[in-house]
Amino acid sequence: MTVIVREIRPQARADLEGFAAVRHAALPFHLITADSLAYDLAHFSPDARYRPLLAEEDGEIIGSAQVGLIHDSPDPGQGFVNVYVRPDRTGRGAGSLLVGAAEEHLAAHGATRLLSWVLDGPGNRSFAERHGYRASRSAHFLRLDLANGTLPPLQDPPPGVELRTGADFADDPRAMFALDAETTSDEPSDAGAELTDYEAWLAETWRHPLNDLALTVVAVVDGRPAAFTAARTDGARHYGSGMTGTARAHRGRGLGKLVKNHSLHRARAAGYAQAFTGNDTGNAPMLAINKWFGYEVCATEVRHVRELG
Repeated sequence: MTVIVREIRPQARADLEGFAAVRHAALPFHLITADSLAYDLAHFSPDARYRPLLAEEDGEIIGSAQVGLIHDSPDPGQGFVNVYVRPDRTGRGAGSLLVGAAEEHLAAHGATRLLSWVLDGPGNRSFAERHGYRASRSAHFLRLDLANGTLPPLQDPPPGVELRTGADFADDPRAMFALDAETTSDEPSDAGAELTDYEAWLAETWRHPLNDLALTVVAVVDGRPAAFTAARTDGARHYGSGMTGTARAHRGRGLGKLVKNHSLHRARAAGYAQAFTGNDTGNAPMLAINKWFGYEVCATEVRHVRELG
């Protein structure tokens, strides 16, 4: 049996579905579809040098890697390498081949520091360490049973606050971009991110096929978005929180809870059965909010870092 690594073919449906299937098997808490992957390939910024890779064993897709530069970070030279192998196909060398090909690609485009999310388990962490990656921050995946769980009751917004959906900003989402940029800059991260390119944000985030504007809920104060929760859905049974954030001037008022609760109620009414989200393990306020909703930790990832010589 022979394992090879190659680039994904954007026009090959079997490649797109194979990549998504590997991710579903290895990381079922992360929303991805063949269509969303095709969209990413068509709309990622050229500066990202985005290059998804596949590992094949005798023609069967058994592994995948997301590979690219973190082009929106204020610190240049950073890249990402996220490798996943089907749990029933580990131990065949696919992971090492994917890492090697990814590092070669990123080094050729000037990357000097590589970041990789690794599921928290002895085998995965040992694999990362053998390849020269050291553990850094960690993050939880959380799951909520929308179909059978009990959500907190809906509450009316406080005086001066109006609730809208993302669809209400479809014609002119620039105010949503400004709020997303402010809250993203405050997110805990090894790399840091600055949203400065409105057109790129429109293409990569706002118009993304997983972005569900009808289930995205926004708290508006004095005509401007003050808090939001971005909903992502696979169009079937799974709902994910892309981002929940509140403008600095309006924090401490419970607006994050308010918008997320309304979004979850809308998602359940629309027939979504499972809700997923993720939080940095050091983000105590957001973890507390999600615990209040009934989310439970279902997995943990550890960010690993490698400095290229």
